[in-house]
Amino acid sequence: MYETLEVSEAPPSGPRFWDSATELPRVILEMSSLAYSWPLLANASRGDGHTVLALPGFTAGDQSTLLLRRILRRLNYTALPWELGQNTGSVELQQQLRVRFQAVLAEADGKVSIVGQSLGGVFARILAHEFPDQVRQVITLGSPFASSGPDNVNSLVSRLFQNLSGMDEDEMRDQMLEFPAAAPPVPSTAIYSRSDGVVHWTTCLEYEGEQAENVEVVGSHSGMAFNPTVLSVIADRLAQPEGRWQPFERRGCRALLYPQPAQPDKFTNGRLA
Repeated sequence: MYETLEVSEAPPSGPRFWDSATELPRVILEMSSLAYSWPLLANASRGDGHTVLALPGFTAGDQSTLLLRRILRRLNYTALPWELGQNTGSVELQQQLRVRFQAVLAEADGKVSIVGQSLGGVFARILAHEFPDQVRQVITLGSPFASSGPDNVNSLVSRLFQNLSGMDEDEMRDQMLEFPAAAPPVPSTAIYSRSDGVVHWTTCLEYEGEQAENVEVVGSHSGMAFNPTVLSVIADRLAQPEGRWQPFERRGCRALLYPQPAQPDKFTNGRLA
């Protein structure tokens, strides 16, 4: 079912120059496409009211997930912001997120699903590994959780991360290698794009398992939370009854919108499963 990547043991470099150069125009196009796709999203599968925590990407805050949360609320979810300001990627911020998650759990009626964009998705997976009994499922949007170091990231973004997080290049690499590459012990969906202009797309691939999958979309990195095809996948995944998770189906028209997903072998990204 899944394509296996033929890659060497060497980790990939960053995204292609053309993908990085066209990142911003593609984000604008994705945001514009919501004008005609909004009615379809409003009629997506409705949820059971459970809590969904939305985590922003690097340098972003809750404004970046506002549209996503608004759509999820219309679909009958309790969609919550992370309330921690700008995501700088610092170690201190990760600890604050653990405290925030505990506060969300205290108010939630059951397990919590987590949707994280980019670095927010990496943090979502960490929470799922640490609190598997409290996390219902994880959905990541262009999250480089399998990155082996700053070389996998756009050089400008890498330098910005070092400045905001207070880490040097070696510390950044060490932190990335600490991120668990193996799938979390909860249902997980990794959404990625081969034309990602911020991180190398293979670093966003999940190691397939009974409750883990990859879903490929056509789009940018930063615009995933505005991309109608991404939002449709999120709605589909969250609507599944608890304990009855099934992989995303690419039948009918979906096969035209969603390319055949890739499946990493054990040395993809230079990291072992």
